[in-house]
Amino acid sequence: MTKKALITGITGQDGAYLSEFLVKKGYKVFGAVRRTSSINTSRLSYLGILNDVEIVPMDLAEITNIQRLVEKIEPDEIYNLAAQSFVQTSYEQPIYTSDIDGIGVTRLLETIRNLGGKPKFYQASTSEMFGKAQESPQNEKTPFYPRSPYGIAKLYSHWMTINYREAWDMFACSGILFNHESPLRGTEFVTRKISQGMAQIALKKIEKINLGNLNAERDWGFAGDYVEAMWLMLQKDQPDDYVIATGETHSVREFVQLAANSIDIDIVWDNKGDHEIGICKKTGETIISVDKQYTRPSETDHLLGDASKAKKTLGWKPSINFKSLVNMMVEHDLKRMKDNNFWF
Repeated sequence: MTKKALITGITGQDGAYLSEFLVKKGYKVFGAVRRTSSINTSRLSYLGILNDVEIVPMDLAEITNIQRLVEKIEPDEIYNLAAQSFVQTSYEQPIYTSDIDGIGVTRLLETIRNLGGKPKFYQASTSEMFGKAQESPQNEKTPFYPRSPYGIAKLYSHWMTINYREAWDMFACSGILFNHESPLRGTEFVTRKISQGMAQIALKKIEKINLGNLNAERDWGFAGDYVEAMWLMLQKDQPDDYVIATGETHSVREFVQLAANSIDIDIVWDNKGDHEIGICKKTGETIISVDKQYTRPSETDHLLGDASKAKKTLGWKPSINFKSLVNMMVEHDLKRMKDNNFWF
C-alpha cells in the first residue's frame, strides 16, 4: 500500500528536498501551502518534481482548516517544516513568529491527538534553541538558551512535541537540525546572499557584498542530507528527538573566503575603524563590507552539533562537507545567472 506524507512548508528548501526524497521512496506526497495570490513552486520545478506532488491549501493559524485537510488526506506521516524561519525577521515580527512557529505546531499536534494519535509527526526544531550555548558541542541533553523570538518560538513547539508524545503516547519526533544550506536556500539567508553575491561579482553585475557579523560560527551541512534524517526518525519503532549536524563549525568569514575562492578571488581583510572590509588581493577592490544593519540585537556566536545519537541510532551521516557545499552553491548561482534562470 502506498504511503502518504503531508509536508507543510513544501515550497521551501527543506520541503522541496524532502519531497524529492519521498517521491523516490514511492510516497504519495501532499504539500500544504498558505492560500495566497501566487504560490512559489520554483524549487519543486527546479528539482523536476512539481507534477509528482499535490499542492493543498492549509494555514497553521486556522485549526479547523488543518483538521479538515488531515482528515481528508489521512496521511501516514506529517512533516512540519512550515515556519517564519528568518531569524532577523523574528525581531520585527515576534507575535506572528510566535503564532506560526509555536502555537501553529500545537494546532497540528491537537489535530493528530483528536484523530487518535495517527499519523506519525515530525517537528522541525532548530539549533537556534541553543542560542547562547551552555556547552560545546551541543547534543540532545544540552540546556537551551534561545537568543531570538524565532529560537524561543521553536523551543515552545519543541517542548510541546515532547509533551504530546509523553502525555498522549503519540509518535512525535523533533529533529534539532543545525544550519543546513543548499542551492535552494532563500536569498534572505546569509549563505545564499554570499553565494549569489559572488556569482554576481564574477559576472560583474555588482561590485561588493554587504554583510553583518563575519565572526559568527555555525555548523553548516547540506539540506539534501538532512531531509533523509527526518525520514529515518519516523521509521524507528519508538519516537525520539535527534540532533542533526556535521560536527564541524565554521565562521561566516570562512564561508566568504571559500565562496570567493570558487570564483578565483583571494580576499585580504582590513579593519577601517569600526568597519571591516574584504579586498580582492589581485585588483585591490573592496568586495566585502560590514554593515551594522545586518547584525542581530542579540547574537548567537557559536554553534557546534554532536550528532552521535543520530549516527548510532538512525545510521545517518552527512555526505557533503563544508567546502563542497560552498562550491556547490556558488556554481549553481553562476549557472543560473548565465542561463537567466533565477527563480528564487
